[in-house]
Amino acid sequence: MGQGRRMKKQGMPGPLDESLVTRKRKDAPPAPVQEPSKRRRRGQKEAKKNAAAVAVNGRAGAVKNGRPAKKLPGKKFVPPPVADDEIASEDDADAMEDAGGEVKVTGLDALGSASEDDDEFAASGSDGFDSDSEVRKTGMWSDDEDDDAVEEQLTAANIEGLTRKLDMQKAVEEAEAQAELEEAALQTNIAGDKPKVLDDEEDEEGRPITNLGTQDLQLLRQRISDTIRVLDDFKTLAEDGKSRVEYRTRLLKDICAYYGYSEFLADKFLNLFPAREAFAFFEANETPRPIVIRTNGLRTSRRELAQALINRGVQLEPVGKWSKVGLQIFESQVPLGATPEYLAGHYILQAASSFLPVMALAPQEHERVLDMAAAPGGKTTHIAALMKNTGCIFANDANKDRSKGLIGNISRLGVSNVIVSNYSALEFPRVMGGFDRVLLDAPCSGTGVIAKDSSVKTNKTEADFMRLPHLQKQLILAAIDSVDHSSKTGGYIVYSTCSVTIEENESVVQYALNKRPNVRLVETGLSFGTPGFTNMQSKIFHPSMKLARRYYPHTYNVDGFFVAKFKKIDVTPANAVGANHTPANGNGNANGKSDAVVVQDVVDKTPITEEGDGSDGDGDAFGGWDEDEDRVIMERAERALARRKGRNPKADVKKAKVPEKKKSAGGEAEGEKGVQKLAEGLDGASLEGHNGSVEDGGGGARGVERKERGGEKKTTEKKEKAKSKSRKTSGVVGKGKVV
Repeated sequence: MGQGRRMKKQGMPGPLDESLVTRKRKDAPPAPVQEPSKRRRRGQKEAKKNAAAVAVNGRAGAVKNGRPAKKLPGKKFVPPPVADDEIASEDDADAMEDAGGEVKVTGLDALGSASEDDDEFAASGSDGFDSDSEVRKTGMWSDDEDDDAVEEQLTAANIEGLTRKLDMQKAVEEAEAQAELEEAALQTNIAGDKPKVLDDEEDEEGRPITNLGTQDLQLLRQRISDTIRVLDDFKTLAEDGKSRVEYRTRLLKDICAYYGYSEFLADKFLNLFPAREAFAFFEANETPRPIVIRTNGLRTSRRELAQALINRGVQLEPVGKWSKVGLQIFESQVPLGATPEYLAGHYILQAASSFLPVMALAPQEHERVLDMAAAPGGKTTHIAALMKNTGCIFANDANKDRSKGLIGNISRLGVSNVIVSNYSALEFPRVMGGFDRVLLDAPCSGTGVIAKDSSVKTNKTEADFMRLPHLQKQLILAAIDSVDHSSKTGGYIVYSTCSVTIEENESVVQYALNKRPNVRLVETGLSFGTPGFTNMQSKIFHPSMKLARRYYPHTYNVDGFFVAKFKKIDVTPANAVGANHTPANGNGNANGKSDAVVVQDVVDKTPITEEGDGSDGDGDAFGGWDEDEDRVIMERAERALARRKGRNPKADVKKAKVPEKKKSAGGEAEGEKGVQKLAEGLDGASLEGHNGSVEDGGGGARGVERKERGGEKKTTEKKEKAKSKSRKTSGVVGKGKVV
């Protein structure tokens, strides 16, 4: 060991580095003004402590605060100076001790004070400082020292003190955090901080926020959030004198302005969901759903397909535990619709929600299945894969152009048990019945796939939600009537839509339950999904409606969908009315023929008459026609019509038509009279009589001609003219004048 410090001459100590005592000074209380009396008192107490240490250890000296208390031989002991803040802190501790109080332990003092270390050092029998003590003191005051290293140097007693200190600090931090939360909540709920969203705020240029451009949409979004927060805690945050309806109206207008919905459709969604959930629904519709492909089990397995696509640079993962054939695509270096695997029919691009109806249908091998609206073929080929190309599937679609894509997918995926038809789905089961299972993915408004087709936001009106549910109700009746209730493995109908509205889902299912008492709702077999509504506002549905399943974009990250499954338990009643109000075809057998009696509706079109209505008993329920009275009424109506069109009613050539029989009789009589008068003139051998007879005969011919023209003059006028000419001719012949 080299020469110790005690053998060297001590000079003035260097300035104390305050960076080494930062932690201790930070934790210590502020130093008060120093008083000389406290220093003397401190010196007396130090002397007592040093004497006690010598008596206990049997040594000639002791160490206090790292400074030797024993006087060196031949040299005068000069204690090193002490910093003023340390003196002040020790004086304060002495003052508190004299007053009977407790000394507050803070900062590094809790880990063991310097005096305690010095006492241990003095008890070890060392004379002065050595290298070990210097290292330990340096470690205690070093800023780079780790707390774990300090803890390792502690004794059992110090560890107990440290534990109490840490517990106390943790309790203080938790109390402070709780106080901050309570303060924030208090500031949020105070009356002065109530959000004012009903007043249409304006920007710097004085334009209302609702009508702002894209650059100001952030302000509008903030107001939507504030409105929803008020609706969630309306009693506390609502402005005085404002009703919930006013806040809801403001929210509706803001949503229409921010997301671009029509007011009719946005109001329908706000009625369907609470305000906060509706906001999440609108937000989810702005984000496209993940790209999903379905593995074709007829060609390959999902593991092999995933490995092949990964080798091509596609990032993917299984769509979820609920599906064994779906793969979700995150990124692809190649077009998914042009890979060799796609062209070979190993997979098909299909939304994850489209798996659900087929999974609920659960087709079995060797069954007869009908897909009433099959195009473009995603569900049909999925059914074929589950049936392993056995049995028979009838894929029907009313649109002939869409059927081309259906045929292409069937051929590409290697499906060989499908028959494609192009009938209206309303014609089933007249075309064919007796199916084991029927899948009806009905045409709908598409309110569940707004992320794919944003035009739905504005192009759907109230008329659409009346027309589409009517068609869906007719289709579901046709689907039920096409199923064989006596099927050993089937008898199931699955109804699905890509819509979230009540009118197209629960209302249609309730209509089917009312019109077909021989069906029941059963479990879909799907592992997730929101139960269907049993009541909504003023509508109350059958309790079994909870067996249906709803899917939303904001809850399951799939397209909005609805799935319901029926079980046919009996034959359709004979008097049940099917689609388009035609007789239901009942239960079909294997040949598609009905086993039920078809009842034709008989409509009695005989007019309903009352007693004393003028009936003459000859089969004419209205008692015949009064032609003269009708002619007068028709002429009057024609004159009135001529006046309205600006014509002279007297000069109008259109007159009431005379019955054909009377016109013919009048013309023939006039012609006969002319011929008779012609003969009389010839018998008189008078040229004048001859001319008159000819004239009369000509008059008769003209009468026939007028008859052919339609009788432009009345019959009475013709008769009077014919009589006057006949008298004139008779007078000339009687006088016997010859010209």
